[in-house]
Amino acid sequence: MDKDEILRHENGLVVDFDELDNLKLAPTTHIMTHPLIEHKIDIMRSTSVKSLDFRRLVEEITTMLYYEATRDLPMEEYEVQTPICTTIGKKIAGKKLVWAPIMRAGLGMEYAAKEIVPSSRTGHIGLFRDEVTLEPQKYFWKMPKEVVKRQIFVLDPMLATGGSADAAIAKLKEVGCDTIRFICIIAAPRGVNLLQRKHPDVELYIGHLDKGLNSMGYIVPGLGDAGDRIFGTK
Repeated sequence: MDKDEILRHENGLVVDFDELDNLKLAPTTHIMTHPLIEHKIDIMRSTSVKSLDFRRLVEEITTMLYYEATRDLPMEEYEVQTPICTTIGKKIAGKKLVWAPIMRAGLGMEYAAKEIVPSSRTGHIGLFRDEVTLEPQKYFWKMPKEVVKRQIFVLDPMLATGGSADAAIAKLKEVGCDTIRFICIIAAPRGVNLLQRKHPDVELYIGHLDKGLNSMGYIVPGLGDAGDRIFGTK
């Protein structure tokens, strides 16, 4: 039995790999191929990794994803006095960025974001997945003032069915936000396909594209429940 067949019947749960074969990536979808990202993701998959180390890996991987997702931020010039002379430097222009983690798991990605851009703001989106219907249920929503004028980065370690990410992005658009990007560590083809179809204007930054979903809606091979592993609740 080859590796794909082993995964297809992992723990007796059938995995749908056809979606990976049929997925066509849009120009707005960016799958990272950096060796360090791949190396760290495969470490964090292991059940032997403790919660503290799992959180550290989440922060390290998402830091690298942030650099890519902010590559084209607008810049403006300003005067800088160095110890040697006066020169013209550059700084990020426009309104402060907003990081919008989808709770709970997205909170594990927030610290790295604030380390990179300390002046940024944070909005929180509370969603949980109904384990029967797999549909997202909203329980919390809090955004900074003038959020509609800011560039927003929606954060969630896992993109499985895409329901939670779709609900979060749809709500942001509903209140008037039109500059949105989505960042995740691991994605399944079904979630990518959903976001590409429903939000073609949203750039996706993904650490790794996995094989598919099992019959319980979990990503395979995945890394389990990211929220539980980040916060040590299982």
